[in-house]
Amino acid sequence: MLQAELRSQLHSRPNGQRVVIGKAIENPAIFGHRFFLMLEVLYKYFERSFPLAEEGKMLIKSVSSMRTIKKGEFLVRQGEVARFGAFVTKGFLRSYVIDNKGKEHIIQFAPENWWISDKTGMSEGTPATFFIDAIEDSQLILMDLAGHITLLEKLPGYADSFRTGMQRRAVAKDHRIVSSLTASAEERYADFLETYPHIAQRVPQHMLASYLGVTPETVSRIRKQASLKK
Repeated sequence: MLQAELRSQLHSRPNGQRVVIGKAIENPAIFGHRFFLMLEVLYKYFERSFPLAEEGKMLIKSVSSMRTIKKGEFLVRQGEVARFGAFVTKGFLRSYVIDNKGKEHIIQFAPENWWISDKTGMSEGTPATFFIDAIEDSQLILMDLAGHITLLEKLPGYADSFRTGMQRRAVAKDHRIVSSLTASAEERYADFLETYPHIAQRVPQHMLASYLGVTPETVSRIRKQASLKK
């Protein structure tokens, strides 16, 4: 029932290629070459987990759309309907919440080859809990819930890959919760550097501090102490 209802809201081109209707989402027919290159990045991402035949690539393409967003532009704001999950082919996104004092708390960073979404809002059709915006100019492959369901049903290997990914994210989430409750600022910083060295080099200091749950001054102090030890 849910799948039929969701699919009824989709729009298809005469040649079968789906176009998602929405603000600032680019038409793949117009930006065909760029869309092709972006899809190649997504195909390679999937092929790290399971073999992908030409039929599978065509299926992925049929449920995907593209969007480019500039640094500082929002993919979704808190309170809006969260319609899409985004795969980053180029650039860098983040998700975050703002507390009642106006302070940002970063939930996730998403560089190239990462997915980012408001999962609860997407799956339940409720307003987004998070803000998601671009830290850098970014190119995204978008997929809605109906597209995700289609791949679960029809793309061999996708369901197992998705299940494995969810398990890994659950482990990482538990680790972060325990770390925030028990580890010192220095230990959290060192763990982040070891786990995500490529991210640490790209995010501004105040955003890294927000993710770690410390002040920018604390990150500055830790970095200074680390440089003196070298």
